[in-house]
Amino acid sequence: MKLKNFLENVEYEVIKGHDDTEIKALVYDSRKVQPGDVFVCIKGAKWDAHDLILQVIEAGAVSVVVERDIDSSILDSISDNVAVIKVKSTRNALACMSATFFGHPSTKLVTIGVTGTKGKTTTAYMIRAVLQKAGINTGLIGTVETIIGDEVIPSANTTPESYIVQEYFDKMAKAGCKAVVMEVSSQGLMMDRVAGFTFDYGIFTNLSKDHIGENEHKDFDDYMSSKAKLFTMCKHGIFNIDDKHYMDMVKNATCSIETFGLSKDADLRATNISLLKKAGVIGISYDLEGSINMPVEIDIPGKFNVYNTLTAIAVCKHFTKDLDLMKKVLMDIRVRGRVEIVDVSPKFTLMIDYAHNAMSLESLLLSLKEYNPKRIVTLFGCGGNRSKDRRYEMGEVSSKLSDLTIVTSDNPRFEKPQDIIDDIIIGVRRGNGKYITIIDRREAIKYAIENGEEGDVIVLAGKGHEDYQEIEGKKYPMDERVIIEEIKKELNL
Repeated sequence: MKLKNFLENVEYEVIKGHDDTEIKALVYDSRKVQPGDVFVCIKGAKWDAHDLILQVIEAGAVSVVVERDIDSSILDSISDNVAVIKVKSTRNALACMSATFFGHPSTKLVTIGVTGTKGKTTTAYMIRAVLQKAGINTGLIGTVETIIGDEVIPSANTTPESYIVQEYFDKMAKAGCKAVVMEVSSQGLMMDRVAGFTFDYGIFTNLSKDHIGENEHKDFDDYMSSKAKLFTMCKHGIFNIDDKHYMDMVKNATCSIETFGLSKDADLRATNISLLKKAGVIGISYDLEGSINMPVEIDIPGKFNVYNTLTAIAVCKHFTKDLDLMKKVLMDIRVRGRVEIVDVSPKFTLMIDYAHNAMSLESLLLSLKEYNPKRIVTLFGCGGNRSKDRRYEMGEVSSKLSDLTIVTSDNPRFEKPQDIIDDIIIGVRRGNGKYITIIDRREAIKYAIENGEEGDVIVLAGKGHEDYQEIEGKKYPMDERVIIEEIKKELNL
């Protein structure tokens, strides 16, 4: 393919060489450059590929795409046979060039993008589960994994780099997928990882303060505007009308608009919400009204899961009219590491959840308190080499909302686990709840199970879907589901 064909949807300027250059492959990782490639210079938080131009040309790149001015001494040293292309944004160029390179695979799929602070993962799995059951082969790209037919690929980022997104779309189309549902992070939107194509459906779950700081978003307005960008990139938007930032999300939207929520103004709304309690399981039920009318029951606790199921139904009704199918799939749904109830004992409920900051932990614990359990027992730690404020805040939230907090290790990384625990305890002491510390997470889980009382709800927070523990740069196997099964055998449960 000629370079100019790669650049068909990109505004560019030829700085050196010519755009008739024949290109073998598109590359953005300098370590993967082969003779005949075009290399796109991406600037990261800690590195800038513009500094590697001579290196990638020496490795055989016949073109480089840049967004900043190149020093004249470097430009003069580059052969006239190498095309130097300047664009406004290399990230946007990479997205558009990737879509072209893979033959615009998004046009062969119905694309569903889910954005919001909370609920993206659960909602994405719910949507996929319903569509799969309805006979619509659906791929998934998200925080936990990417699913392409029978292939499962662990995820490094919620939203991968644009080249990877297009590569996955291509694989999905070739594997017979008819649709794809993906989590769209604010970082992914800000960094143009989902540029180069138009989503068929864009979904807004909710918005609250998160991902603000160094190497993320400079402030809340930046975070919010990044989320809202999705609704200038999709054909049809489906919004949570109850969220206080709903109007901020829709004010610049270029898509058609549909809403869900508890509000009487929502197109799809939940009424008569009730809490459900069974042996070892807690859940929720409600009546669905508006564009669809039916009862809904789910064996996952919390009002936030009313919103998650509303979101899924609002999307899936565009694909199937089989309401019984939707009801059954949502009743049976289980999402790894998201309020994931694990069968241990009929006398108490044990769940694994990814809550790893104060906001998500508070939301979860407030939801669980509505069930009036005998006790809430919360087990968690905090990641090393991360903000100490998160430790204080999580400790305080847990102590105020739990009857017992078990402080343990998470991913200590390059910090000493006890130092992290000591920080958490500072926050714990701001509340009135009882607490203990058990540095070994496995032993902490065993203690929680062994001492579980009738009517307890035990929360293992922070690890969620993760199946490892990171210590001094190395990841060691640690899957809480495996640990629980081992402990059950030890305790003859």
